[in-house]
Amino acid sequence: MLVVSLLLTVVGLIAAVLALRLCSLRRSMKEILRGMREIPDADSNILLTVSTGDRTARALAAQLNTQLRALRDERRRVQCGDAELRNAVTNISHDLRTPLTAICGYLDLLATEEQSETVRTYLDRIRERIEALRTLTEELFRYSVLLSVQQERLKPVSLVRALEESMSARYGELVERGITPVVTFPSGEVTRLLDPVALGRILDNIIGNAIKYSTGDLAVRLEEDGALAFSNRAPALTHVTVGKLFDRFFTVESGRSGTGLGLSIAKLLTERMGGSIRADLAGDRLIITVTFPTPKE
Repeated sequence: MLVVSLLLTVVGLIAAVLALRLCSLRRSMKEILRGMREIPDADSNILLTVSTGDRTARALAAQLNTQLRALRDERRRVQCGDAELRNAVTNISHDLRTPLTAICGYLDLLATEEQSETVRTYLDRIRERIEALRTLTEELFRYSVLLSVQQERLKPVSLVRALEESMSARYGELVERGITPVVTFPSGEVTRLLDPVALGRILDNIIGNAIKYSTGDLAVRLEEDGALAFSNRAPALTHVTVGKLFDRFFTVESGRSGTGLGLSIAKLLTERMGGSIRADLAGDRLIITVTFPTPKE
């Protein structure tokens, strides 16, 4: 009986020790899990800590901390490189303005001189290329500025009024292309918390894209849920090209004068304000849909 009692006592002690170690490991795993959830949202050098003395748990935390340090170092290098790239683009775009302006001035002077028909043709081609380069330079400059601004100034904005203003601003170009837009508004007002300047840029870029690539029509429909759809015939597009429309510097072959930044800027601004934007091809019709979230109560 004494031997059995001792065995039961030993087994009980072993079970108690194992239970304590199990509880300690569970607590350590919970601490590590909680730390992994909190660290990605914290812009600091906080690392994982465990309160247990278990060597395996501490070794796991140490290994994870090594990986976290490496990831943070890589993130800093990427952020520094991104900032340097934006500054370089901004500076290059700014520096190109002066020689481009000078070239345009000399072209204007040449236009006053006596020229043959061949020379006039060449000068016209040069001016077209210079204007395309100047447009690209301006878009690059604006794009780099947009990337450097991390927060928009949000306030209640009427989508109906913003759309009316954008359509009115482009009315002359629409008439030139023989486009009579069909615009459909909901019966009630549609208001969202947005940056009015950013919203105007989004609408202007999308409408400009429609003017550039439409074969002569444009339909715009605003829904009560904040979905804004722009539709036009674009037979030259395919599902592959539509999938690339929001890529930076991508242009459709028929629109070589474009910079390929208009829709990428629209996407950037839309997503910054919590909205979404997509492009679909239904038959030969391109449909670009911008949706903004419902204001929080």
